[in-house]
Amino acid sequence: MRIHLGIDDTDSLAGGCTTKTAADLVRVLDSRGVTFVDFPSLVRLNPNVPWKTRGNGAVCLRIESKLPSEEILELAAEEIERSSRLGDSGTDPGIVLLSGTVPPEIIEFSEESLTRIVASSEALSLVTRIGAEALSYGSTQGIIGALAAIGTSLDGDCTFELIAYRSKSFIGRPRLVDRESVIRMNKEMKDATFNNVDPETGRILITPRGPDPILCGIRGEDPDSLSKAFQMLQIREPVESWMIFRTNQGTDAHLRKSCKVSELQDHSAAVVEGVVKENPRTIRGGHVIFLLEDETGSVCCAAYEPTGRFRNIVKKLEPGDRVRGFGGMRAAANQIPRTLNLEKLEVLGLVACMSSHNPVCPICGKRMKSAGKKQGYRCRHCDSHASSKTQQESSRDLEERVYLPPPRAHRHLTKPEIRYLRTRDGAGLQILSRWHSWDGVTLDNERVFPR
Repeated sequence: MRIHLGIDDTDSLAGGCTTKTAADLVRVLDSRGVTFVDFPSLVRLNPNVPWKTRGNGAVCLRIESKLPSEEILELAAEEIERSSRLGDSGTDPGIVLLSGTVPPEIIEFSEESLTRIVASSEALSLVTRIGAEALSYGSTQGIIGALAAIGTSLDGDCTFELIAYRSKSFIGRPRLVDRESVIRMNKEMKDATFNNVDPETGRILITPRGPDPILCGIRGEDPDSLSKAFQMLQIREPVESWMIFRTNQGTDAHLRKSCKVSELQDHSAAVVEGVVKENPRTIRGGHVIFLLEDETGSVCCAAYEPTGRFRNIVKKLEPGDRVRGFGGMRAAANQIPRTLNLEKLEVLGLVACMSSHNPVCPICGKRMKSAGKKQGYRCRHCDSHASSKTQQESSRDLEERVYLPPPRAHRHLTKPEIRYLRTRDGAGLQILSRWHSWDGVTLDNERVFPR
């Protein structure tokens, strides 16, 4: 029997990780003889949800088993109760189990969960209608992500992530992944992996900085490349386990619906096209903002300080330029208007910028000087005259193309530049024979770490 098992919201700002809970559950189910028909799905949902912890990710396990669904749900509940941060504020785990084929309405629900805030009542109503089983702890918030993960097939464009987990005794300490080995791996793997190192600052991006159990996460185009990349790392602490996920990361899955300014909703992902209404300006904190206008209204757009040199691109915009902004809508707060937080910017059309210059003498070629108020211009060498300044079109240090912030400012879903000429078809991809490990060794079985 085909079973889809979704889980979400087992972590908090103080620690924990939904992918780690999923990895531990995979280990339990594997010991019960369950067959995994696909890689675990790591699904990133709307990144603009204000109460999310970090990446707003949910996980779905797709399996075939002779075990009754009630027993599988019980095993999942036991694992969540063991590994979740149930005592922490905002930790509201949810489990959804669906047998058989995923109905179209679940797929539609998942797509909506990528772009807007979805109420738990919508998810619960849908669970009832399709005859799925659900279990929640605390509020029912976790049901949303669990159901959305089930409905996200990842049969279209998708990527993969190999996540390695830390030994419990090392959680909270600095991660001991050799920096130079990451740089070498990034260079050798070229575009088979992405967002390993930030090119502006040299910051290592595969190691998180919080108190969660993740040691490192390598993102890339296919599982084999991730396996190779992981073997290149020099790791100086125990690796408790690792697992490869199929994901929607790096696909811009949340930025596919265009709308008018009047249709923008708070805390939603948005794509809006219009004309720059005023010169961009830099405000306190180094953030750059400008006003974008279409026939239905105007909205403030912002490139925040962490986006680095991306702000310099935004500063070069001129009133009249036509652009398409991609990002998340921030609600008005503390006298700050509703703002589209830019994740990327596409320049569609540039206005001509004219500059005024004193005329050039037609005889000697030198620049004329003012002859006095309302008296035109005079060449001091040839005594020739001109009545007005000349107009000249200035070159624009800007192109009609897509501009992105540096990788360190990317959200999980942001499509990196190296993927712009590529869209992977995830349909029919076979799961590897070895896509996880619990034995505390790396993929090549040569470096064994102490427990």
